[in-house]
Amino acid sequence: LHDEYQKTADWLMSQTKHRPQVAIICGSGLGMLADTLKCQDSFAYADIPGFPQSTVQGHAGQLVFGELKGKTCVCMQGRFHMYEGHSLCKTTFPIRVFKLLGVETLIVTNAAGSLADGFQTGDIMIIKDHINFPGLVGLNPLCGPNDDKFGPRFPAMSGCYDKGLRCLAMEIAKELGVASVLQEGVYAMVGGPNFETIAEARLLHRLGVDAVGMSTAPEVVVATHCGLRVFGLSLITNKVVKSYEDTESVNHEGVLEIGRLRSHTVQQLVTELIDRMEINNNDNINKSI
Repeated sequence: LHDEYQKTADWLMSQTKHRPQVAIICGSGLGMLADTLKCQDSFAYADIPGFPQSTVQGHAGQLVFGELKGKTCVCMQGRFHMYEGHSLCKTTFPIRVFKLLGVETLIVTNAAGSLADGFQTGDIMIIKDHINFPGLVGLNPLCGPNDDKFGPRFPAMSGCYDKGLRCLAMEIAKELGVASVLQEGVYAMVGGPNFETIAEARLLHRLGVDAVGMSTAPEVVVATHCGLRVFGLSLITNKVVKSYEDTESVNHEGVLEIGRLRSHTVQQLVTELIDRMEINNNDNINKSI
């Protein structure tokens, strides 16, 4: 298995001079983050050996390398989901490739529905923790033989969302004047592709979930396993219906529309975070794997 990741990493390194330190996964309607990279090299997923394909509207399906604020980044414009029929090994395949390319920090973004009573549509939630429902019932990307070259058999997940980066993002939001739309909370991943029933929404709410979506947790689990620092953001694109009297319902078009409205703020926040984050510039990172 390690050879497959290495093969993809080697192919990418032969096609671009960029050696990224930061990887960004763009969620539904948030692919514009990649457009701000300078000196771009981009590759369609279909052309990258070993890469799965993205099939969801709002996900462009390409890997973009470039410079942002003097740091080298790689951006996934479009991610892979379990509900597309991919195995979790496939949905998380890029993470280990990023590790082999020398990436140290992973930034994950997603579109999510809010369950927290105090959240508004258009809020941006910093993820402080997650509940990985598929993982709790054995649908985990780390199932199967463990590759010790990447990480331990039983990795801890108690600190998987980096506290330093979360605090830094809060400070940046205050300086940018967007602190009023910034929240912090717990993200839950469900399998999808249907949105939640009212009973399911009530269950999640009682369990202390602030926002719910259909991605992110598997990538974060694999990133934490192989020693990457993680920062996560959810853009709150809708309120999850928790009452039988409520006549509203959610649709994917509405989700993408909020993505467009808030994309600039998300972009500003992530750009500024990358500008200020410490990078070790560890040239030996590939040698240790």
